[in-house]
Amino acid sequence: MAAYAALLSLKYIIQQIQLHPRPPISLHQNQADSLTDNLNFLQDFLEGYSYGSSISREAVDVLESRIKNAALAAEDLIETRVVDQILVGERVSSSDFHQDLEMVIQDMVFIKKDVMEIKENNIGIEDHLHINSSTLGGAGSSSSPSTRQNAMVGFDDLLIEVMDKLSEQQSNLRIIPIVGMGGIGKTTLARNVYAKPLIMHHFDIRAWVTVSQNYNVQDILIEILLCISKDESLESLSAKSEGELGERVHKSLWGRRYWIVLDDIWSAEAWDKVNLFFPENGQRSRIMITTRVSDVASIGSHGIVMDFLNEEKSWDLLCRSVFEDEDDCPPELEEIGKKIAKNCEGLPLSIVVIGGHLAKSKRTREHWEYISENTNTIVNLEDNERCLKVLQLSYNHLPVHLKPCFLYMGVFPEDNKIRVSCLVKLWVSEGFVKPINGKSLEVVSGEYLQELCDRNLISVHKRGSYGNIKFCSIHDLLRDLCLREAEREKFFYVTRLHEPTIPQGINTQRRIGIHQSMSKKDYHHDPVLHTLQYVPLVRSLICNFEEGLPLLDFRLLRVLKVDDKKLLNDNNRQYEYSVEVVFRLVNLRFIAIQSDGPKSSGFPSSVNLLWNLQTLVVNGTWDVVAPCEIWNMTQLKHVNFDRLELPDPPTGGKDDEFVLGNLQTLTNIRNFKCGKEIVKRIPNINKLQIFYYEEPQGFLSYCLDNLGHLHKLESLRFSLNPINKPSLNDLVENFILPNSLKKLTLEGTYLKWEEMNTKIGLLPNLQVLKLKASSFVGAEWETVEGQFCNLRYLLINMCSDLEWWTTDSSSFPRLEHLVLQQLDKLNEIPSGIGEIPTLQSIELNLCHDDAVISAKSIFDEQEDLGLRVRVVARDSHLESLAGPNFQVETW
Repeated sequence: MAAYAALLSLKYIIQQIQLHPRPPISLHQNQADSLTDNLNFLQDFLEGYSYGSSISREAVDVLESRIKNAALAAEDLIETRVVDQILVGERVSSSDFHQDLEMVIQDMVFIKKDVMEIKENNIGIEDHLHINSSTLGGAGSSSSPSTRQNAMVGFDDLLIEVMDKLSEQQSNLRIIPIVGMGGIGKTTLARNVYAKPLIMHHFDIRAWVTVSQNYNVQDILIEILLCISKDESLESLSAKSEGELGERVHKSLWGRRYWIVLDDIWSAEAWDKVNLFFPENGQRSRIMITTRVSDVASIGSHGIVMDFLNEEKSWDLLCRSVFEDEDDCPPELEEIGKKIAKNCEGLPLSIVVIGGHLAKSKRTREHWEYISENTNTIVNLEDNERCLKVLQLSYNHLPVHLKPCFLYMGVFPEDNKIRVSCLVKLWVSEGFVKPINGKSLEVVSGEYLQELCDRNLISVHKRGSYGNIKFCSIHDLLRDLCLREAEREKFFYVTRLHEPTIPQGINTQRRIGIHQSMSKKDYHHDPVLHTLQYVPLVRSLICNFEEGLPLLDFRLLRVLKVDDKKLLNDNNRQYEYSVEVVFRLVNLRFIAIQSDGPKSSGFPSSVNLLWNLQTLVVNGTWDVVAPCEIWNMTQLKHVNFDRLELPDPPTGGKDDEFVLGNLQTLTNIRNFKCGKEIVKRIPNINKLQIFYYEEPQGFLSYCLDNLGHLHKLESLRFSLNPINKPSLNDLVENFILPNSLKKLTLEGTYLKWEEMNTKIGLLPNLQVLKLKASSFVGAEWETVEGQFCNLRYLLINMCSDLEWWTTDSSSFPRLEHLVLQQLDKLNEIPSGIGEIPTLQSIELNLCHDDAVISAKSIFDEQEDLGLRVRVVARDSHLESLAGPNFQVETW
């Protein structure tokens, strides 16, 4: 994995130098071509191996180590040369650089020859890839799963749901997937159902087969036949071909009601190879699949998704595991026991393992307190690291391109809710993302995230109004797996508890996480920070602690993400000087820092030294004016300050000299000048947030109709200060929006509701519309038929004049979520809203009581379609309306 990440990273550097309009260094064309050819070959080799190869694991380990070292050596040479060239200039000789680079290239050529020889001679055949006994052993031992039945605590509802799906009256063959992360209880659920006498007697034939990662179709068919016929023997069946076995399975199942459990399927390919042997015989037959991969679960349309247990169910399962048939938990252990259960984060396997440990250990408060403080450590030691072995399978099965991204999750603090928009940019900046023609790297990175979520390795914590993933998280045990694998491969290093000394080998680390997720008494500040003096090769610093970060000379640093507010240098000076230090780290691609600086902190002109900067996020600063040099930064993709003012572009020169063609995101831009000269320099902007809090000089020349020329713009937030409404009103008079818009947020614009039909309603791609305080004024809004054809999410907040809203389902044919906030005069929600077939939820927050009553009327008519309503009211008398899926809270 580390070798693959190093190859991608080096390829990315070479491409950036070759494509940059003003590269800091040049590579000899023959060296660049040779490097690229070798990198492509080695990348193809690692990708081919990751999907199953005949080359031995030992041989690959040696090759991966050589590949990684060669790629990192080339990376160090190139990036060091970049730093020297930018900061020192022509005084640095290039002859030594090209000579050293040639030596690395020759090393890669030798590696390539060795790989070709190994592949040609087929050295080191891995017998276990074709062993039948591993599959048969697993399947055979599971053919009577009732003998290993575990308590199904916490999933009683799912147990009933599965039994209902198995016994319902539909005559056609149905596929029932059970999906969830490793250790969540999929197999336990299936086993419990498999052993129910009611289900046993419902089917003529039952068969249980464990498929696993290295499946063999012939072995699966043999196992089915062994389950359904006592007259068959393993010896006689093993002599038959796959076709003969498949025909026998098909004949045995024809005309009979059967239930087949395919446990632990990892790919849709495995299903495709066996499903043709299962006949559709109109006998109410069922096939159940357990899988960790959501793509596999999509095979059936009647699936079960298993989620983590809540705290109450976790405690019930822990009690069952510890005390079994004994009395309840002793009162003196109950409080600390619930804390232990909570620490398992709802993962049944973790709860059962820790429960088994507690069951055979001393039942004293002191011991249980020790367990509560070391839950993950105990879990990973019990049963020879049983939990980690279960989860390791998921990691091993990942395609090689996803492994670096998954392991990177371990660099964040424990229990961290990770902002996805930041995460996907980090993966890009680290060089983990493989380019795909026609897609931006950020889009590909987002697809990587979705795939990891589909594999139940990353959890969705919160979704945005688009339905997109806004925050994600990772279970503590999976994070432990990331840390262990990363340490083994020297992929990154994260500070741990009780580390008063400098860790061995820290000087070779390239990615470091420093987090103060510990108590003050356990945090050894000086040694941790002293450690940073010994990391000359560090490329990434992810920091989250209170003591401040000394900004040393990390000359090769690419990623700097600091969440503390005491960004200091080693001389203890304040923010202004530290920013100068940061902006001299010329290889930086990603900057996200917090500032505790003064209101009008500077933005140094040295920013243009950052030749490859892509993401610039500085929080805690107000009224920053960017230097003119920002228009030279052609690699910039994402810029976010609390308040940033852009200067006019430089005049003179070529028309395309100062075009920021890569720029996708500009947020919190103050007094945005929307003249033609600005707009044509950001042609590919995707997300724009602009605000006008005071009357800017010459604002009438800003011409907001030029927004219509931003043909790639998908998300726009436009805010005016309501205090200056009279002087700013003319600013929105010629407001023109591009048809590309998918998300629009307006605030303080004082538009009339009639203008909704001319300015917004006809936008063909609009999916999210947020109308915030004083965005629209007037007592009545009447929509026009055929508008808002793609709108999914509508929010109206503090448009306090609105009394009557007239519309029908034809105006919002695809609306899914309606949110109304602080509409004191709105008399009712139009009844036509309830007739929208896609509507999923309505939320009312501090609205007029009559609007709440109309929501109740809509709910009563549409409850059977799954509509959910949430109300936050000022008065408790509305609580009488509450019921299932109609939630009422008093403010």
